[in-house]
Amino acid sequence: MRRIRRLLAVAFLCLCLPLAALAAEKPLVFGLLLVGPYNDKGYSQAQYEGGKYAEAHLPGARMLYLDKVNPADRPGMTISQAVDDMAAKGARLILAGSDDMRDGILEAAAQHPEIAFVHVLGEDVLTGKAPKNLGNLFAKIEYAKMMAGFAAAMTTKTGKIGYLGPLVNAETRRVANAAFLGARYAWEKVRGQKPEDLVFKVGWIGFWFNIPGVTADPNQMAGAFFDQGFDVVISGLDAPEALIVAAARRKAGADVHALPYVYRPACRLAPQACLGVPYFNWGPPFLDMAREVAAGTWKPSFVWLSPEFAALNDPDKSPVGFEAGEGLSAENRKALDRFTADLGSGAADLYAGPLFYQDGTVFVPAGRTATDREQWFCPQLLRGMEGNSAAK
Repeated sequence: MRRIRRLLAVAFLCLCLPLAALAAEKPLVFGLLLVGPYNDKGYSQAQYEGGKYAEAHLPGARMLYLDKVNPADRPGMTISQAVDDMAAKGARLILAGSDDMRDGILEAAAQHPEIAFVHVLGEDVLTGKAPKNLGNLFAKIEYAKMMAGFAAAMTTKTGKIGYLGPLVNAETRRVANAAFLGARYAWEKVRGQKPEDLVFKVGWIGFWFNIPGVTADPNQMAGAFFDQGFDVVISGLDAPEALIVAAARRKAGADVHALPYVYRPACRLAPQACLGVPYFNWGPPFLDMAREVAAGTWKPSFVWLSPEFAALNDPDKSPVGFEAGEGLSAENRKALDRFTADLGSGAADLYAGPLFYQDGTVFVPAGRTATDREQWFCPQLLRGMEGNSAAK
């Protein structure tokens, strides 16, 4: 009888082993949902390569991915369906790569409590709306966008900078504002120009990338900026149209430049037209998440990672970076390096008040710096910028 009891106790103990212990015993399968093509030379490719980095650096790990997860490319397909398929293939971690996936990933997380979910962007942990198996992850690309704005303002000869924006939400306003703050700093503090002589205009196409017949055409919008005397265009899109248009204009004799977004090698498409690229480096944060899930130590949280300023372009360290382009002069590159160092040390605090929104309301009062929460929930563009703060 005692032997039977001991056997039953052992069996009960095995059944009750924490999932963490069981998880640590088998290699990790993780899934990645991409909003655009995995090879878009932009946002989705940066995430895809981040996933491959995690796969390569975590022994035994295997990545599943599905790209073009958006209504135009996959009409009728739901996030839950994509997650069900990955779950059936053994995924224990799923990373959802776009803000647009929020509702679907919340639903899928509720349906699969056994899986760890990370919504790349989003703030449901911050607001308390996330289920217990969903976390949020993003990186402070705002600092790299400040560098982009700085490079643009140091280069412009007309004082007119265009900003090519995707859809309008708190994130896209936030990064556009950061580019403007960097441009304003260069224009006023470094070049000593009058604030009213800087034009910084934002145009929105309606989605993260061009969908013919659905969005405004980014090629036409970039071309319109150049036609109107803007000589630098900063892109906030997932794909590099602004740079391609700038290269075509340069070939025709125009002295114009552009800055693509999110994908480090993007300048290679048109080196002379490119002033630089602010980019995400998803490999290290994706690897950290994967390691924690594999070890059974992952806990959902709101993670908004700062750059490693001392190792800004180190692929194994900083989650964001800025790669200067060949179009940026040697003199302006030195100025950018000084500005970057000042951002890292805090000597240049571009979120210090007073700062105002377009309608004149206070963003940050004099005497203090914007908190992370104030930066994250961004309702308007800043005063001094042209363009709509909301979708028409």
